[in-house]
Amino acid sequence: MIASASPHIWRPLPQFVRDMLSAPPQRGGGLHNWLFRTARVLHPFRSREEIIDLLRNAAHGEPLQVGEIENAVDNAAGCAWSPGTSSTRTSSPWAAVDHSKRAEIIANGPGLYDLWEMSPRLLDDEGSHSEKIIDALFPGEPLLCCGQSNSSFATRTRSEWRGKLSALQLIVPSPMTSVHGKTKEGNKSQHTLSNTGPRRFLVVEQDAGLPDEQAAVLVHLAKRAPLVLAVFSGGKSIHGWFFCAGQTEERLRAFMNFAVELGADRATWTRSQFVRMPDGTREGGARQTVYFFNPEGVK
Repeated sequence: MIASASPHIWRPLPQFVRDMLSAPPQRGGGLHNWLFRTARVLHPFRSREEIIDLLRNAAHGEPLQVGEIENAVDNAAGCAWSPGTSSTRTSSPWAAVDHSKRAEIIANGPGLYDLWEMSPRLLDDEGSHSEKIIDALFPGEPLLCCGQSNSSFATRTRSEWRGKLSALQLIVPSPMTSVHGKTKEGNKSQHTLSNTGPRRFLVVEQDAGLPDEQAAVLVHLAKRAPLVLAVFSGGKSIHGWFFCAGQTEERLRAFMNFAVELGADRATWTRSQFVRMPDGTREGGARQTVYFFNPEGVK
C-alpha cells in the first residue's frame, strides 16, 4: 500500500467535497472516474486509509472491482488538489473516451460469440484449463504472484502453484523478479511494483459496455497487438491479454492510450495490477471463463 506523503491534520471537508461524496454515480455512469476525482480533492484533508473508507462508504451498493478504490486513491496522490487552486484537473496523462469512435467499432465489429469462434484453441468442455493456459503463457519456472483476493496472495514458483490455480481469482500478468519487494511506504510484501518484472502481457479491461461491445473493442485492438486471451471477469467485463514482451514502454503506452480512448480502464497499465486468473474462480464461485485462447501469440 502507498502511504500519504506527510501526516494529515484532521480538518473539516469543504462543502464541494462533501457534495461530491454525497452524489456518486452508478456503475456504468462514470463511477470509476468519480473515485479518482474525489480522491484528488480528499488527499489534502485525510490519510490514505481514511479516503478509502470514505469512498467505500459513499459507493456502498455499487459493484466495485478488486482494488479499484485503492488504485484510484494511489493514482490520485500524484496529482492531488492543493487548496486555493482550481479543483479541476487541467490535463490528463490519458486520452478521453472517444464515444463516437467506440460506437462505430461496436456497430461494425463482432460480438462475444464471434470472438469465441475466432479462438485458435476452443476450451468448450467443463474441465479446468487454468494450469495449461498458465503453462503456455509463462513457460519454465517463473515466479508468479497469484491470490484469492487483493489481501490474500503469494508469490511462488510455477511448480509450487501447480494444481491450485483454478481456485484463485487473481494473477499479476508478468513474472516477478523476487518473492518479496518493498511497498512505497517501505514495507515488505510479496505483491509490489518493485518485485514485478518487465511486462509480459498488457491487459485491457473495460469499465462499461455489454460483453458483445467489449468483444468488438478487443478484436479491433488485436489489429495492433497480438491478442492471446479473453477472460470473463465472472462479473461484467472481459479482460483482453495482449502479448507485449520486449516492446518499449513508449510503444506500449501509445497502445494503452488508444485502448483508453476506446473505453479501457487505465488501472491495468500499472505493472503490478492484479487481473483475473484465466479460468479461475471469482469470489462467490463464478467461473472466469476463457472465451479466446491463442497460445501461438506468445511466440
